Amino acid sequence: MRPRALPSLAGLAAAAILAGAIEAQERAGSGDLLLRSGDYEQAVREYRRALRDDPEAVEVRRRLVEALATLGRYDEAERAAREAPAPGLLANRLGEVLLERGKLEEAEAAFRVAIQEGSDDRLTAAANLGELHLMQGRLDEAMARFDSFIDIYNRAGGGLSAPDLVAVGRAVRHLGRSNPDLFHDALRAFDEAAAADPGWSEPAIRAGLLFLDKYQSPEAQGEFEKVRARNPHDPRALLGMARALDFDGTAGASQRIEEVLEVNPSHVGALVLRARLDLSREAIGSAREAAQAALATNPRSLEALSALAAAHFLGDDPTAFEEVRDRALSLNPRYPGVDVTVAEVAVQVRRYEDAKERAAAAVALDGEAWKAWGLLGVNQLRTGRIPEGRQSLERAFAGDPFNPWFKNSLDLLDTFERFETHTTEHFELFLHGVEAELLGPYVAEIAEEAYDSLRRRYGVEPPLPIRVELFPSHADFSVRTLGEVGLGALGVSFGSVLVMDSPAARQRGQYNWASTLWHELAHAFHLAMTDHRVPRWFSEGLAVHEQRKAREGWGHQPTIPFLQALAEGRLRKVSELNDGFMRPEYPEQVVHSYYQASLVFQVLEERHGFDAIRAFLDGYLAGEGTEALFVSVLGKPLEDFDEEFDDYLRERFREPLRGLVRLGEAPPAQAGIPALEDYVRSHPGDYLGRLRLGASLVREGRHAEARPHLTEALRMFPEYGGPDSPYAFLARVHRAEGDPERAAAALARLNALSESNHAALVEEAELQETLGRTEAAAKALEKALQVYPYDIETHESLADAAHRLGNHEIVVRERRAVVALDPADRAEALYLLALAQRDAGDRAGARRTVLQALDVAPNFDAALELLLELRGGTEDGR
Repeated sequence: MRPRALPSLAGLAAAAILAGAIEAQERAGSGDLLLRSGDYEQAVREYRRALRDDPEAVEVRRRLVEALATLGRYDEAERAAREAPAPGLLANRLGEVLLERGKLEEAEAAFRVAIQEGSDDRLTAAANLGELHLMQGRLDEAMARFDSFIDIYNRAGGGLSAPDLVAVGRAVRHLGRSNPDLFHDALRAFDEAAAADPGWSEPAIRAGLLFLDKYQSPEAQGEFEKVRARNPHDPRALLGMARALDFDGTAGASQRIEEVLEVNPSHVGALVLRARLDLSREAIGSAREAAQAALATNPRSLEALSALAAAHFLGDDPTAFEEVRDRALSLNPRYPGVDVTVAEVAVQVRRYEDAKERAAAAVALDGEAWKAWGLLGVNQLRTGRIPEGRQSLERAFAGDPFNPWFKNSLDLLDTFERFETHTTEHFELFLHGVEAELLGPYVAEIAEEAYDSLRRRYGVEPPLPIRVELFPSHADFSVRTLGEVGLGALGVSFGSVLVMDSPAARQRGQYNWASTLWHELAHAFHLAMTDHRVPRWFSEGLAVHEQRKAREGWGHQPTIPFLQALAEGRLRKVSELNDGFMRPEYPEQVVHSYYQASLVFQVLEERHGFDAIRAFLDGYLAGEGTEALFVSVLGKPLEDFDEEFDDYLRERFREPLRGLVRLGEAPPAQAGIPALEDYVRSHPGDYLGRLRLGASLVREGRHAEARPHLTEALRMFPEYGGPDSPYAFLARVHRAEGDPERAAAALARLNALSESNHAALVEEAELQETLGRTEAAAKALEKALQVYPYDIETHESLADAAHRLGNHEIVVRERRAVVALDPADRAEALYLLALAQRDAGDRAGARRTVLQALDVAPNFDAALELLLELRGGTEDGR
């Protein structure tokens, strides 16, 4: 038997090398799985081990650089790229890392090396280089390079790799700046890339960003969710989702940003978006810090410079703003982004003239900045410059036909020919032709009353005339305000342009148009007094406070959900109330913040006087912040007022809070009376239990049994004026028992706590009339018309009541309203109007009106007699 030969040293070395290579490949494969699943730290460790086993593994090193850059370890990533045995093969990846740090010249050199040396990612490098040139304002160079990608794609005949297809999609997307149809080609390239490498996230992220930039948030979120399903920690997908949530105005954007920063604390995009969110809620100091943190990583980030410039602009530091803007323009002399960003955040804080001016500056830099053209147009509309706004929007839409806001706004402008403008002393009322004749007198009356009241109270006047637009379609109102449907508000003030739903836009009993008009006009005063620098929470709360001072029952009122939020500690502190409006944490928080903020002003005026409120407004005009003003005006830190106000709320609502301890545990009304009786016996102090039992007993006609439960509920929470208020059910009890006096009193109290309960107002008017209280009945009917002015019977009833009271002016107004509503017997309605005009001393008007009646019914005897009577007067109308 021959002895086995010993292996040679060369053989041992070869085997060791082979084993090392195999182990390196295994580690690299493990690293790839970790990288694509989001375990970046462990991926880095696996790649480093793989490189120790096989230092020549170019692809492993490329992945290591990617993992390090994802973690924000840019210095390590740059070093790893530069240490490659064949640096040219990692030149593109090196350039991307350098770009993240703002080392633009070095990045450009690296991209050129990658292109010249023909590395397998040379097309990606070419796309990177084109985008770098675009960033620097070298538009012609960038577009020429991007244009070459079309030929590359066509020549390849379907043979491009996934990275090459992504590069093509990126290039074609930029070409869409001048040819919007190419956006479809870009999306197709991303889809082909995803099909070529189904496990790679880049195509989906690129597609998601394209969808988002073309205003298709649901599709964008779908792409980002594909990535997150594979890798829940992918910073690009998380940031894309944050942008989409912010785009939609829904909660969650801040949480996604924090998740990005957990992976990479230096992530420039996440820090910039955090700054933008802070700016939208007027947290200027926090926004400045976030932007500066982004610039610490990349001092040449145009997006971070834009956010910092916006923070300086909103902070009224024009010198710092211009310095930062100049920094951005030194990097790209044609860059419109600073001015676009400022315009966008100026809109969010209601500085519409500023938004218009910055948008104009943006289009002066770049005539193809379609977003800037749109911002210019929309804000020209918001400031009452309708023809100029249309012209700007038409230019914007021609360049970006995907933008729904541009199209919606232009479509709405096409309907403006159907509106009429009615002029009063201080207002231009822009009313739809189908309801202008009816609404004009009522809107003019309330508008001028509110103007006189607010002018006396504040001692100032906003810029005149004030334009008031009422839209009978809520969708049109929403488009006029936001450029899209879906706005939940009833009215919006742009300063001296007020936009509202007309009462036709809402169902009967949902909306008090007069109260809303008063609210929006209060904004016009507050915005004018502060040059639009009053914080949103302050302005909204003060406007609701003014509503309640104008009429009992107007404005937001306490509700059961509000008390529940108070009991559970979910209301914002006064120092955080802006977030309650701009970044609500639960669906009802905006509504709760309106009421809560209004109570702040009730406290301020009761305890410190109206001069304190005026001092705040003067301070905002001078550029002072809320925290400083609490100290200078009230002599206490805002944090102390937080505690004081919380004590006020809990003391004011102590009794109903005590009765709401078990809120949500009471059986629903449909549970039946026995179940509710059992619950009330075991929980006699529970408000909802008492209310639901009392209401159920009323519905069953068991009025005597219902009364004590409703009375007890009323004792617990006497301020509740909702449709299911104890007052509503007690009114039914009293009517059933033949006691109209107490029924009317219950309804009067209910209507003093609610501004829009039309049915209760009409019922109160009927009861007051039954009791012979014509003046009280007329007041109830006036309130009913502020909710729903389209009911002929209400106008006729008010006309009759006013006639008995000798108020001829109201009779004429109401008879005109009946005519405007096109009654079945138009001749009779015109005749009654002519009688009212005669009684008011307007004989000339009465003659004109009675002639109209005779045009409708030539043989109308009573009208003929009236005409003969009126012809007996003098020609001057007496």
